Amino acid sequence: MDTPSPDSDSPASMTPSPRTVDADRGVGWWSDAWALFMRSALMWVALAVIFFVGLAVVGMVPVLGSVAGALLLPAFVGGWMLAARKVQDGGALEVGDLIAGFQGDRLNPLLVLGVLLLAAMIVIGLVAGMLGLGAVFGMFAGGMHRSTGGMMAAMGAAMGALVVALVLGTLVTMALWFAPALVVFRKSPPLEAVKLSTVAVLKNALPFLVYGLIYIVASIVASIPLGLGWFVLLPLSLLTAYVSYRDVFEPL
Repeated sequence: MDTPSPDSDSPASMTPSPRTVDADRGVGWWSDAWALFMRSALMWVALAVIFFVGLAVVGMVPVLGSVAGALLLPAFVGGWMLAARKVQDGGALEVGDLIAGFQGDRLNPLLVLGVLLLAAMIVIGLVAGMLGLGAVFGMFAGGMHRSTGGMMAAMGAAMGALVVALVLGTLVTMALWFAPALVVFRKSPPLEAVKLSTVAVLKNALPFLVYGLIYIVASIVASIPLGLGWFVLLPLSLLTAYVSYRDVFEPL
């Protein structure tokens, strides 16, 4: 097992290799995040509402909104990581903590992560779109000839495009899960942060599998009361990114 550096503010060259944790930490990340959430529950919910409403408003601008949202998302997540560390250390959560990622020398590398996210989104869209052309042609053939084969081909192409998009989306999530925290806490260069994040997730596939199963159940439960549960699940999910980073990268 790799031993991380004791200094969480060390330069990139001192960034530790990620450790492998037990599978039950997939449950522990949720419980630790919940404890952190409960220290300032109302403020966490308020910050989450501001965060996601802001992104939704920006996203309403055709084309440029989606570009801006992707570019700014890692900076907001970086600010969330800093806010989580502040609360963990006993500090009081403030609205201004949401934009902490836009301050100082951490902004530029976080924006680079945003560029990488945007590029990944474009690639996923292009690949899924190209595969989806098969569905269009299949539907056309089925409609013209009332052919069961044509309809089956359309469904197959559509499912193939969906599966590919999900796989690529999962890879992007792996690459960016720990990256904002590595940038703001370890001052890792963006590409190194992406590489370390991917390695860390792969080394901890079992706890992430457990984590993901809990997330699926939690998302179903959160959606039942008119989706109101998401006001808790969204900020809680972001806090799990922080506690999992702490678990995998910081000293024992």
